[in-house]
Amino acid sequence: MKKYACLLLFALLLNGCDDGDITVETVDFKDVTSDVCDLTTNQLIFKLKSQESLLLQLAPGTLLNEPTPVDDPREFSINDSSFRLVYRSYDGAVAKTNICSLIPPTTPNIISEWYAKSGTIEITTTAQKTTNETTGAITITGYTHNIIIKNLTYSIPSLDVTQPQVIFGDFKTTIPDADKLNLTFTKEVKQCASGGQVYTYNDNSAMTIDNIDPTLIQNVVTPVNTPRTGLIGTTVNKLLFKVYTGSALNDSYFCTATPPTTAVLKETWAGVAGVANTSGIIEVTTTTDVPNTFKHTIRLRNTTLQKTTNTVNLGTSYVLGDIYTKTTN
Repeated sequence: MKKYACLLLFALLLNGCDDGDITVETVDFKDVTSDVCDLTTNQLIFKLKSQESLLLQLAPGTLLNEPTPVDDPREFSINDSSFRLVYRSYDGAVAKTNICSLIPPTTPNIISEWYAKSGTIEITTTAQKTTNETTGAITITGYTHNIIIKNLTYSIPSLDVTQPQVIFGDFKTTIPDADKLNLTFTKEVKQCASGGQVYTYNDNSAMTIDNIDPTLIQNVVTPVNTPRTGLIGTTVNKLLFKVYTGSALNDSYFCTATPPTTAVLKETWAGVAGVANTSGIIEVTTTTDVPNTFKHTIRLRNTTLQKTTNTVNLGTSYVLGDIYTKTTN
C-alpha cells in the first residue's frame, strides 16, 4: 500500500504546477531521439521535449562498439558520480545549448529537477551493417545502444518514487574513419620462405593465412574453372586480419617469431572455419605466361571475419592477391 500511495502522491505532484508552469503527466521519452554533447566521449546523452529534458551521464568508455551477447546486456549501477540520470522541466522551450553550453543561456529556467538515487542501467548493443549488393560483402557502419533503466528511484522534495522500468531508448554511434576496417591492401601477396604463412598488408592492417595447406600452391597450372580449394580452419589455413597503430607496417613484421615493436597490434579478426561447398573457401588458380614462373591467384569465397561478438563478411568473391613462384629449371 505504501508503494501505491507514493505513486499517487507522485502523480499529484506532477500535476500540481500552475501559473504558466507546464504540467507533466509522466516521464516518457522512449520515442524521443537521443542527442549528445561530445561525440568523442558520449559521456552525456540527453533527450529533449518542448519543455522537458532527460539527461543520462555515463562513465567514459561505457558505450563499447561491440555487440552484446543475446539476452546479456551490459549493466551499470546509478551512483552520484559516473552514472547519473536527471529529469528536468522548464518554464519555456529548451534546446541543446541549455544542456551543452559551458555557460548555459539564462532562459528557460528549470522549475523542477529530479535526480535518480538508484537503478540499474542496461545497455544492449547491436551492430548496424550494410550489404554490398554487387559483392555481397557485409560491413559495419555503426552501433545501436538500446538503454533501459530498471528499478529506478527518483528523489524529489520530501519523496522517493520508484519506477520498475524506464525505457531511455536507442543511441547510435558511428565508426570514426580511423577505426574503419581497411581491407584494401597495397602490398603484393608473399609467402614466407618456410612456406607456412601467406601475407599482404597496407600501412596499418594485414591479412595472413597461417600454416597454409602446401597442396594449394603448386607450380602446376590448374585446369580452366577448376581451382585448388581448401577450407579456412583454426590451425591449417588459419585466416587472420590484424589492425595496428603506430609506425607503418613493412615486411619485417612477417615470417618471424618476434616482429618489431614500432607498430602495436590493436585488434585481431579471425576467419570463421569454413564449411565445404558453402563458406570459408580458399581458392587458388595457377597460371603461367613466362617460362618457369607461375602466378597463384588466391580468392576467398563467402568468408566471415569475427572478433568476439562482431562479424563482417568479405563477400561472395574476395581476391586476396597473386603470389609468384619460380621453378629451378
